Amino acid sequence: MEFKDYYASLGVTRDASPEDIKKAFRKLARKYHPDVAKDKKVAEEKFKAINEAHEVLSDPQKRQRYDALGAGWKDAAASESTSRTGNGRARRHRPGSAPDVHFEGTGFSDFFERFFGGTPGGAGRGADADYGTQWFGEDTAPQRGRNIEGDLLVRLEEVLNGSVRAISLQRTHPVTGASETHTFKVRIPAGVSEGQTIRVAGKGEPGADGGESGDLYLRARFAAHPDFRTQSADLVHELVLAPWEAVLGITASVPTLDGRVSVRIPPGTNPGQQLRVRERGLPRGGGGRGDLFVSVQVKLPAQLSDEERALWTQLSQVSKFNPRTE
Repeated sequence: MEFKDYYASLGVTRDASPEDIKKAFRKLARKYHPDVAKDKKVAEEKFKAINEAHEVLSDPQKRQRYDALGAGWKDAAASESTSRTGNGRARRHRPGSAPDVHFEGTGFSDFFERFFGGTPGGAGRGADADYGTQWFGEDTAPQRGRNIEGDLLVRLEEVLNGSVRAISLQRTHPVTGASETHTFKVRIPAGVSEGQTIRVAGKGEPGADGGESGDLYLRARFAAHPDFRTQSADLVHELVLAPWEAVLGITASVPTLDGRVSVRIPPGTNPGQQLRVRERGLPRGGGGRGDLFVSVQVKLPAQLSDEERALWTQLSQVSKFNPRTE
């Protein structure tokens, strides 16, 4: 298992503010989004890496846990593995039980799965959580293999259109060291919801003494998108306007998952006001699609030329508008 430097992935310092992390992610995500990058393969791997880093560093609890790991991350991983097998007590495993599991193609690294996988905000690889310990001399009746759990990074474009993902699952036996890799395809259905589990029958832990294999359960985790945030089946896009655009109105080009559309911003639109573009969101469970909400933000110029300052001064002298009396 390889340590992941999430700060380096986003190109920020360890004391970066939440806003710094957000800006860094958006800049990199727009550059490496698989739908716009020329080298799709390289971009896809980079996009996964920055999404994983954003997933951890944008969540205060996960970031605190990550920072606390520090140089002792290997000891923490070993401690967690030991606690799952009986609080440090030595066990003799029967061949075929409790293999170490590694995923490829899910969008998350082993490091993430180990410390930050499972339910949002939680920690610990779901793939290990169900394993028990078997003893020599037990009843040799056929036993069904335990289920394996993992996380699956799903882009919003895949939520809209569905996709087929190639997944590789490598098992390394803790006693013999023997490893085997199984590669198979997983269908991500259109309209999959955040946290929904996708069952892959027979891809869990092998059964013992002729028992059937367990199943693999992959939890859908939506990839952060540089242009949208999700609200159930709805999408929200933040549109930044100059002060005069908000005052005078403008027709703006905004992104959707289906391509860009023109949205008319009425004169006098206030910051925080939302405009709806119907049926440009994600699929709804009962059919149809959610909406896209364009959330208006107004940004002031950080620097003014002498001419600009003179014009703003002139406006302040002729305008009768007073926001404190409205």
